Amino acid sequence: MPEAFLRLPPGEQREALEVASDRSGRPTHLLEKDVWVVWALGAVFDTPFGNHLAFKGGTSLSKAYRVIQRFSEDIDLTLDVRYLLADHGTMTPDGLPPNKTQAAKWTKKVRALLPEWVADTLVPTLEQAAERDGLTATIRADGEKVYIDHDHVAVGTGYASPSVMLELGARATGEPVEVKPIACDAAENLKELAFPTASPRVMRAERTFWEKATAAHVYCLQEKLRGDRFSRHWHDLARLAEAGIAASAVADHDLALAVADHKSLFFAEKDATKAPIDYRRPYPGRSAWCRLGLGFRGWKGTTRAWLQTGSCGETRNPSASSWTGARGSRPCSITGKGRS
Repeated sequence: MPEAFLRLPPGEQREALEVASDRSGRPTHLLEKDVWVVWALGAVFDTPFGNHLAFKGGTSLSKAYRVIQRFSEDIDLTLDVRYLLADHGTMTPDGLPPNKTQAAKWTKKVRALLPEWVADTLVPTLEQAAERDGLTATIRADGEKVYIDHDHVAVGTGYASPSVMLELGARATGEPVEVKPIACDAAENLKELAFPTASPRVMRAERTFWEKATAAHVYCLQEKLRGDRFSRHWHDLARLAEAGIAASAVADHDLALAVADHKSLFFAEKDATKAPIDYRRPYPGRSAWCRLGLGFRGWKGTTRAWLQTGSCGETRNPSASSWTGARGSRPCSITGKGRS
């Protein structure tokens, strides 16, 4: 039987990671952190409440669907709102509040109940799993987040810390989901060792597409630079397009409008409801043309615009040579193709 990687002495773990790094070209500290990401997923979903969670976001696109290669270090999870608020109000069969008034009440209840669930249920579960596996880690809650500060044998640049963050949300069901096998990146290059594995319930990539597409639309309209890390959304959209998942998502109108319904209830981004812009003129300060002159407003209108144009609301001016505008290079189309 292969020896468990996490049971090796620190020196042997480091040597194993260095071998995997040489064979894969991946930095040793990222391979090590990936082991802890997979371990955390296994510990979370191998529980009774795992059936009420959905693994989502960029890390799910990397680990479950293999459509992106960038290292996504955090774990985004949705705790099914029907589970958390089972005794706290009425909801539709789709797990939505019946109106915006109830949505506001749900948000207030989630903000009160979710940190309690994280501290009282999730943290003790992870602590017990670490003790069971003989691992040394400090597990701490911070509101709706959990940090697993683990021992580490590899040293990196400091960008990726020796800590795995699990971030919880609970205002959706997380559906549609499917169970996907998850393996450590180092495992394929060290078959003589046993690495952690997981089989989480994963939000379907098509829904992740719509979550990111509608968010990217709002970022474009706000014209605010929110930090370099927000560029990951455009990267992920481009990769989803290359993998054919974007086309599949755009063809699924019911899923698209379900996401729009959810966002229209819970997310009051003022720029998502601004009046449509005349698509016949250039967007101010940009070498892009706006495609929002479709008579729609709000999250539902944004999604319908996506369904009609196949973009987040802006595309490159066909006569422009680049994406560069007054605020720098900011692509707003997943295809990069100009549209008349």
